[in-house]
Amino acid sequence: MAAGYTVCIGTVGGGLSRTTDGGATWDRIRDPLPSECNVRALAVYPDDPHRVIAGTDVGIYRSDDGATTWDKLDSPMDDLQIWSVAVDPSDSETIFAGTRPNAYRSRDGGKTWDHLEMGLTIPCPVGIPRTTNMIVDPRDNRTVWAGIEVDGVYKSLDGGDSWVHLPDLGPDPFHGDIHGMTLKAGPTTSIYCTSPFGIATSTDEGESWDYHYFPKFNENDTRSYCRGMVIKADDPNVMFVGNGDSIPGFTGAIQRTSDGGQTWESAALPQEPNSVVYWFGTHAAVPNVIAAASLYGYVYLSTDGGDSWQKLKKEFGEIRSVAVMPN
Repeated sequence: MAAGYTVCIGTVGGGLSRTTDGGATWDRIRDPLPSECNVRALAVYPDDPHRVIAGTDVGIYRSDDGATTWDKLDSPMDDLQIWSVAVDPSDSETIFAGTRPNAYRSRDGGKTWDHLEMGLTIPCPVGIPRTTNMIVDPRDNRTVWAGIEVDGVYKSLDGGDSWVHLPDLGPDPFHGDIHGMTLKAGPTTSIYCTSPFGIATSTDEGESWDYHYFPKFNENDTRSYCRGMVIKADDPNVMFVGNGDSIPGFTGAIQRTSDGGQTWESAALPQEPNSVVYWFGTHAAVPNVIAAASLYGYVYLSTDGGDSWQKLKKEFGEIRSVAVMPN
């Protein structure tokens, strides 16, 4: 029985799976998206809730029917790791894909692509950096934000043609190891980034940052590690951060705020995560549905905006991406 929403799970080595009935049954996509590929990035189109794009290690794919069937887009990324995908909310023909390193942009719906030289620090402390997040600013689509692995935040003011490296997020290079990233527009616009240290907030367009550090899981931990984050679609004061003792870690938590980040509490989960909580999915059409996944295959689902959670029976290998859309 359909649940009113679809959850897609992208994995490393296990391709892409989806459920339309709240996790009771799952369909594994096998063609043309290879069933054993790596799917590290998923994004639902802002103007069409049944259209979704997937970034893999064997190219970029798109579905127009709620992740049921897929088409491969011609692109120069067939042999690259795609770590993030973003669709321009004011022009869905414009797509960005963050790769390892740098990024690509299409302005014609994925027919042709421009390689974006971002001026990244290569090598970074962990080698070749990954562009882990890309956001087209909803206030002005000429502004594009990019979060980079151990290289901080980059911003373009001309749609991706040129890029500026914003100030450091903290004194340690790994303060700038950007894992999750989102933007809350309003009278005071906030940009949020997660890293191995916690969640950083900027209210001055990325020129300065304030960090919030979550409690450590164990006395000997060096920090409380954070990965993905999401803002509740119908209430920007409610946010969720994926947390854990390390990467991949032995345990994790879903951290939640209801007051815009002033205070946080860990969600009561029916089973302790087996690794860091890695990524989230939600959608404006079903704003109370929040999907979360641990890196090592647990899927948690809330249908009441994060007040309560269930762990789905199905477990995966390594989960790297999550998407939610209405049926």
